[in-house]
Amino acid sequence: MIKRLGQPGTYDPGELSRRRHFAYWRRAADVATSGLVDDTPGMIGARTSVAEDDEGITLTTDWVEDAANSGLFAALSMGRFAGADLGEVRWLARDQFRDRMARVEYNGGWPTMMRTTASDIAHVLWERRGHFIDLLDRLPQVAQHGDPAPQNLIGRTEDGERLIAIDWSSLGRGPVGGDLGLYLLHARESFEPLLEAYVLGLPAGLATREEATLGAQICAAYTAMSRAEWALSRITPGEGPLLAKFRHPAVAPHLRTLQKQAPLVEALLEM
Repeated sequence: MIKRLGQPGTYDPGELSRRRHFAYWRRAADVATSGLVDDTPGMIGARTSVAEDDEGITLTTDWVEDAANSGLFAALSMGRFAGADLGEVRWLARDQFRDRMARVEYNGGWPTMMRTTASDIAHVLWERRGHFIDLLDRLPQVAQHGDPAPQNLIGRTEDGERLIAIDWSSLGRGPVGGDLGLYLLHARESFEPLLEAYVLGLPAGLATREEATLGAQICAAYTAMSRAEWALSRITPGEGPLLAKFRHPAVAPHLRTLQKQAPLVEALLEM
């Protein structure tokens, strides 16, 4: 797989040049050249070569055989990886959830979701976002992949013990359960068995089951709502009532994902 990273220009967002921001432009290259995830617990990075020029960076990642990893193995691997010692590398992503919500706020929040039947829920979650961001900050901060979609967690080592992951552009530290919450948005399995697998993978004493639960709930609920807003807002200007657009192929998958997280959303509303 070949990926091209373009060096930010004068008019590009400043966040692309902030080393600790989740959107830092060259983090994937720094991960590859540093060897930081070559021998980490739970999951490791695929071998990647880096070629730099005046305009950017070209990453060439070795082909990784699809191991058809189950959600349970992925969750177990993420839990084990949470215990990885990444050191104090300056370009590791920090405060990812806070920065992502700041971007949503800059773009106007969730105005389209406020016009749907989920408006009351959207309003409460949006108004309490600062509270939940603070809760995440108080949880144990652990190593996280940052973008644990199934298509990035594809391989497995020869001994079958560790997962081989790609796209480490959001590697950093974040609240325990954060990676699991993001993975939930793509998972076929339900929350409870995935949580049990994740907690089983956590090193002893790193965090409690309750802390992992809270981290996953907040990250899953807010990310699902933000993605639903993003998808729906892009087709809202077209003709026809908003309700009819729920079935649009670019929107329906995000709404189904949001519906699947209903128990997690309800748990947050009761806090």
